[in-house]
Amino acid sequence: MAGNTKILKTVLFLIVAAVIIGFIIMKATTPGKKAENAPEKAAGGKAGGAKNLLVDAYVVKTTSLNETIEASGTLQSNEEVQVQAEITGRVTGLFFKEGTQVSKGTLLVKIYDEDLKAQLQKLELQRQLAKTTLERQENLLKINGISRQDVDVTRNQVSAYGADIEYTRTQLQKTELRAPFSGRLGLRNVSLGAIVTPTTIITTLQQIDPLKVDFSVPEKYRTAISQGDQVDFKVAGDQQTYKGQIYAIDPKIDLSTRTIKIRGLVPNAGKLFPGAFARVQISLKNMPDAIMIPTQAVIPGTRDKKVAIADSGKAKFVIVETGIRNADNVQVTSGLNPGDTVITSGIMQLRPGMVLKYNEIK
Repeated sequence: MAGNTKILKTVLFLIVAAVIIGFIIMKATTPGKKAENAPEKAAGGKAGGAKNLLVDAYVVKTTSLNETIEASGTLQSNEEVQVQAEITGRVTGLFFKEGTQVSKGTLLVKIYDEDLKAQLQKLELQRQLAKTTLERQENLLKINGISRQDVDVTRNQVSAYGADIEYTRTQLQKTELRAPFSGRLGLRNVSLGAIVTPTTIITTLQQIDPLKVDFSVPEKYRTAISQGDQVDFKVAGDQQTYKGQIYAIDPKIDLSTRTIKIRGLVPNAGKLFPGAFARVQISLKNMPDAIMIPTQAVIPGTRDKKVAIADSGKAKFVIVETGIRNADNVQVTSGLNPGDTVITSGIMQLRPGMVLKYNEIK
C-alpha cells in the first residue's frame, strides 16, 4: 500500500513538472511570434504606402492643329545640258559670252567644216552628172538603144548620190552647236582653235526661270499630298520665304528610306541658284479637333507606344498612336479621348493599379 502511494506521488509530480515546463515554453515562444509578425506588419504598411504616388497630370482636350511637313530639298534647273560636240574637230568660232542669257537656236560654237563643204560640192556635181546620164539613157531606152537594166543602175546612182548629199549636210549641221532652249550659259572650258571631241564639255546651258525644288517626305503622307499643293521654302543666307507649287510626285516609294520623291516648280527672278539647299515646308490641312499631349507623357516601346492615364483614381496604361510633333507636344491619333487624365510625371515609378495623388493638374 505504501508502495502504491509512492508511485502515485511520483506520477503526479511528473505531471505537474510537465505542465510547468510547457507553460514556460509557451511564454518563451509567444513574444517571438509577435516579433515575427511585427516586421510583416511594418512591411505591409510600407507596401501599402508604395501604392500611393504623387504625380502631375494633364487633362486631354481638343485643339486646332495645322499639319506641316518639313523636309530638306535641293534646287534644280528646269532644264540643263552640257554643250558638247557630236564630232571631233577644231573650234573655228565661239559666239557666246559666259554667264549670259541666250535664246533657243542661237549659234554658240562653230567647228571646222571646209572638208565637209568640199565633199558636199563633189557629191552634188556627181549627182548632176548622173542625172544627165539618166536622161540620155531614158531617151535611148525609148528606141531600144539601151537595156532597161543600165537605166535602172544609173537611176540608182542618182538616188545614192542624193542620200550621200543628205548625210554630208547632216554632218555639216553637227559643226554648228546651237542652244537647244533659252537659258543662261555657264563658264567656257575651251578656247578658239582647240580640238574638241564628243566627250569635251565646252560649256553648260541652264534654264533657271522657273526652277525645280526636289525633296522627299515619309510615305505616310502619300495620300495627303497632291499635285498643285503649295510649298514654302528658304535657302541658306536668305531669310525670304519663297513659294512654289508641286507638279510631279514619284509613283514609287524609295525602298531604302521609305520616302516619296516630290518635285515642285518655283518662279525665279534671279535670286535663286540651282544646287542650293532648301528647307521646305508643306501645310497639309487644318485639324480643328486634334488631341495634343505633352511629349514626356508618351512611353516609347519596341512595338508600340503607351500612355499612363488615371482610371478611377488608379494608374492604367493604354496603347496610343502618335502623329505630328512640335517642341513640347505630340499629337495622339488613337488611344485617348477628350477628358482623359494623362500622367506626365513619375511615369517610371508607375505600376498598374497604383493609387494616384495629384501634385498639379493642367
